[in-house]
Amino acid sequence: MPDLYVGRLHLTNFRSYERVTVVPEARSVVLTGPNGAGKTNILEALSFLSTGRGLRSCKLSEVSRLGDNSANNLNDNRGAWAVAARLETPDGSRDLGTGLMGSSESESGEREFSQREKRVVRIDGESGSSPTAFDDILQVAWLTPQMDRLFIEAPSGRRRFLDRIVANFHSSHMREVNAYERVMRERNRLLIEGHGPSSWDGSWLDALESRMAEHGVAVAAARLDALERLTVAIAETTSCFPRAHLAVEGLLEQGLGSGPALAVEDDFRRILNDNRLQDSRSGRASVGPHKADLLVTHQDKAMPAALCSTGEQKALLIGITLASARITATAFGAAPILLLDEVVAHLDKTRRSSLFDELAALGSQVWMTGTDRILFDDLGARVGYFRVEHNRVTEE
Repeated sequence: MPDLYVGRLHLTNFRSYERVTVVPEARSVVLTGPNGAGKTNILEALSFLSTGRGLRSCKLSEVSRLGDNSANNLNDNRGAWAVAARLETPDGSRDLGTGLMGSSESESGEREFSQREKRVVRIDGESGSSPTAFDDILQVAWLTPQMDRLFIEAPSGRRRFLDRIVANFHSSHMREVNAYERVMRERNRLLIEGHGPSSWDGSWLDALESRMAEHGVAVAAARLDALERLTVAIAETTSCFPRAHLAVEGLLEQGLGSGPALAVEDDFRRILNDNRLQDSRSGRASVGPHKADLLVTHQDKAMPAALCSTGEQKALLIGITLASARITATAFGAAPILLLDEVVAHLDKTRRSSLFDELAALGSQVWMTGTDRILFDDLGARVGYFRVEHNRVTEE
């Protein structure tokens, strides 16, 4: 049985659910039902027990349950939503909660959204400063059908994928990423609102660029460390999923590969200073860890993942995710909770069986979805089965 698992999940005004409770006990969970029934919504709710905007990376206000489209409910999607979970750990139960506060009336009578795009976090009845507080308690990882195009779309998706993996090994990583992005946005604002070098506050820009360099190098160093660990874990795997060769392409990552961190910080700070005029015209910083890209190659074929077949790309993703989960189990002290949305739909029987065996050996609580229960028959009594239909979740 998993050492760490969600023993109770309750959703309020979340996506298609007005209210729903799922009690899986310690076993992993299979959610089956027709397309559009709300299976992925359950996984998305669990993904909010971590840093970020969930597995759909959407605006928080878009998660709120839609009303019945009547005149009084046109703004229901701007209302409150909540996710509450009872987490069972070797040290006892923990109560976790997160959500978005609802709208309120302004003096002019217009609706205003309280805590706009800022999540409320509760841990054992106490308020948390931010969702990063969850990262010290549990780790959550996921694969969704939308990620099948990860290797052929923009680098931003691959960076998010990489940073979520890194966060499983380095609990402070997302704090560093968020801090870097906040300082970068402030620098961008000052450059854009100014009227050229003669009106810029040079000392304040110096301070911001120093902080960008400090946080940026920390982000790049953690990424490189994670890739080294993943390389070892992938080399040791005996699964039938293809082995991936991983590299990260970026200014700071390249610098750290050939020089000390302090020298890389100094170089980055100088580059930011030199690029002020260029960045003021473009409205964004032209270099930094926010421009890095994850490069993935199919080892056996020596072929970039972007050129592999759709099935091979999916298999590469699964292999990377499993390797990451094995490292997390060691580094964090407990395997991550895995959310696998429609992952088995396009796997042949051999790879399905291999995936199920690896998940069992890993010791994670796994939440899986699919339209057809027969695809999960090999799991037998190792999981709990739930039917999702008409916005209801029923244990089978």
